[in-house]
Amino acid sequence: MNETARFQKLFEDLFDGQPWLEVTIAGTLRGLNAQQAAQKPNADWNSIWEITNHLIDWRENVLERVKGEILTTPNDNYFRALTDTSDEAWLQTLARLESSQKNWLRFLEQLKPEDLENEYPPNRMSYADHIHGILQHDAYHLGQIVMLAKHALKQNHI
Repeated sequence: MNETARFQKLFEDLFDGQPWLEVTIAGTLRGLNAQQAAQKPNADWNSIWEITNHLIDWRENVLERVKGEILTTPNDNYFRALTDTSDEAWLQTLARLESSQKNWLRFLEQLKPEDLENEYPPNRMSYADHIHGILQHDAYHLGQIVMLAKHALKQNHI
């Protein structure tokens, strides 16, 4: 298995497969409704929904970087307050997440292994480092989402 195929498997496993850590992004979010996703157990914390939007925006950012686009990270680091917490808006967020997954897999299918050594000029990190980074980012935020989801589901059963 070459490195691009390995990256593809890591994306698939973490998103909705069989990862070593036994939880997935889609599997965790699938069991939540809009109200649960928008909950904030603490006013200083981000909600599951805000974290999901942040995750999607960073996935899109890094994908554009490894396609050769030079981007500036916004000052809010893609953490933005929700403006619509309807069921429909939550379903749209989940659809955006699914779309980001499909876009990554399509990109990785076409990426040549030798292109992993290409550098992103602003930070001089290789494309491979960016891909490792976004996978680590997804796993980090998945941990937060899992903890918040456990809290949200517990609140609904009390």
